[in-house]
Formats: sequence, C-alpha cells, structure tokens
Amino acid sequence: MKKVLTLAEQVAQTDSTVLLLGETGTGKELLARAIHGMSLRKDRPLVTVNCTTLPPTLIESELFGREKGAYTGALTKMIGRFEIADGSTLFLDEIGELAPDLQSKLLRVLEEGIFERLGSTKSVHVNVRIIAATNRDIEQEVKDGKFRRDLFYRLNVFPIVIPPLRERPEDIPLMVRTFVKDFRKRMGKEIESVPRTTMQTLQAYSWPGNVRELRNVIEHAMIVSHGKTLVVQVPKHESSKPEAPRNLGDVERKHIMAVLEKTGWRVAGQGGAAEVLGLKRTTLLSKMKKFGIKRSNKPMSP
Repeated sequence: MKKVLTLAEQVAQTDSTVLLLGETGTGKELLARAIHGMSLRKDRPLVTVNCTTLPPTLIESELFGREKGAYTGALTKMIGRFEIADGSTLFLDEIGELAPDLQSKLLRVLEEGIFERLGSTKSVHVNVRIIAATNRDIEQEVKDGKFRRDLFYRLNVFPIVIPPLRERPEDIPLMVRTFVKDFRKRMGKEIESVPRTTMQTLQAYSWPGNVRELRNVIEHAMIVSHGKTLVVQVPKHESSKPEAPRNLGDVERKHIMAVLEKTGWRVAGQGGAAEVLGLKRTTLLSKMKKFGIKRSNKPMSP
C-alpha cells in the first residue's frame, strides 16, 4: 500500500489519466478521491459516475447531457457530468461495464476534449482529468472483444493495482482501530479494546469483500457490543487456512497465481506479472499454459 500511495502522489499533480485496478471493495474510489485531493484541481469537486448503476439508455445523457426534446421524456435541458467536471476531475467507476457504442464516444472526448449533447449538433469543449476504475480483467476484456483496444490504451496511461486485503493482513489492525473510532463517535459507545485473539482471527480470514466487508463486520460488532470490549463475529463461509500444496509444481502454480492476482492479471508490461516474477513474457505464458492457469481459474480465497 505504501507503493500504491507513492504512485498516487507521483501522478496526482499531473493531468495524466489514471486507471485503478483491483477487486471490489479494495478502495478504488477512496484512492481516486485522494489523487484528486492532491491534484492542482482539488479546489473543484470530484465528479463521479458509476457505470453499473445506470442503464445504457440513460448513461449517455448522464455523461454528455441532453437538449430538451432529445428523446421522449426529455422535458428539460440537462448538463452532463463531463460539463460539470470541466476544469476538475471525472471519476468513471467500473469503466469495464460501459457499452461498446459509448466506449467510442468516450474515446473521442479523451482524445479531443469534444462531445455533443444528445439532440444537439453543437460541439462542447471541456478540460477534464479522467480517473477510471474497474474490478475486471480489462486486458482480457480487450482480447475477448468486449472492450475497445484503443480506449484501453488511452486509459492505461498510469495504471495502479490495489492489492486485495488478504494480501496485506498487517493493515487490518490499523483499519479496525480506525473503524472503531469512527463508529464510536456515531454511536456514542465507549469501545476501549479489541481482544488479541479477535484481531488474529480477523487477520486469518480471507476477506472476499475486502475493506468494505471488514468495515461492515466492524459496524455490526459495534452494534452488538455492550461493554468496552469489541465483540466480533467473523464470517464463517470462507476458509481461513489455505490448502497446503502437494508438490513443487503446486507451489510454483500457486505462486504464479498469487502474482497474477496482485498485478490484476496483467501479464506483460511495467509492473506486470512477468516483470515481478523475473521471467520473459513468453516463458510466463508457457508456464500458465502448462499449469492450466486462466482467468476463470482465479481463486476466490487463498
């Protein structure tokens, strides 16, 4: 996480596009807000669009705006998020969910800073800094033809991979104390201690929902705890102990899988799995083929 924060600081004061990669619940929006807060645009509000919350029929007008009468039900003129974010930063969350026809329109805005509102032929010019995020294997989406290759290259200027919580259990005690302090103020409860065994159990759990799941568990614990000691019910549906490898091949396979997971399944390029493992790209691909490692084999727990 120190490396992640260092990368965020390095890119913050530029206008470069940032692509945040990581599983659901790892804190991609939080990091986007941090980058904006350190940028030269910090005096303007960060504008956010979640590409999964709106149907394709509405997200275009949400992004680019519309004129009155642009379609049935468009009774008024509406300014889109790109115009609202002019001079500021636009955070496009879950960019991998964007429909193909909108991908081409987004590419034009990124390259030229120009778009048209729905129902208008007049071009609008904007100066917007883009931070995009996805929990998908976006490179695989490109190979499968689900995401435009040229848009991916335009977004992938400065990728930052946020590691899942299970790969950084040493962060959990600090997070727990922070969440307890936050909820203590809201609920008016005086929680003073967290048992060591509880903390060890929290660190042993695999957290498929990452930081978001941890926060929810601590909130639940704050509600049910009546004394000054935090009583935590750790979820039981995930095994807290990884299966022991059977042979040397299993060890190598698990290590490659772990590195691929950590790099967001990026095989080549700077910060990719091949570079981390000290292998040539072709060698890594050969090993992945040998061990039958594909995106669909990605484990849900350690």
